[in-house]
Amino acid sequence: MIDTVQADDNAIGIAAPQVGQSLRIIVVKLDNQILVLINPVIKKTSFRQTTIEEGCLSLPGVSVPVKRPNKVTIEALNIEGQLIKIKAKDFLAHVIQHEIDHLDGILIIDKINE
Repeated sequence: MIDTVQADDNAIGIAAPQVGQSLRIIVVKLDNQILVLINPVIKKTSFRQTTIEEGCLSLPGVSVPVKRPNKVTIEALNIEGQLIKIKAKDFLAHVIQHEIDHLDGILIIDKINE
C-alpha cells in the first residue's frame, strides 16, 4: 500500500479495500510523510464542518464536494503495533475520514446527496 500511494503523484491516501485486501488499514501521504493507521477509530469530531472537493483513486476523474468535521481525533495502531492518538484538522482530517470511509464501504459518490 505504501508503494502504491508513493508511486502515484496524485495519491494522498489509500485504504486496504482499494487494493483488494479485507483489512482495516489506511496509508496517508502528506508532505512526503507516510502515515500508516491500523484499525483506525474516530474517537471525536468537531461540531464545525467544512466542505472540500474530494477525488478518489477508485473513481478516476470524479470529484465531489464533501462536507466533513473540520477536526477529528483518531486512535489506531501504527506500523510497529503501538497504540497512537492523532488529532487532525483541516485537510488532514478530511483525508483520514475519506480513507476510513473506504474501510466502511463508503465512497465519495455516496456523499453526493448529503
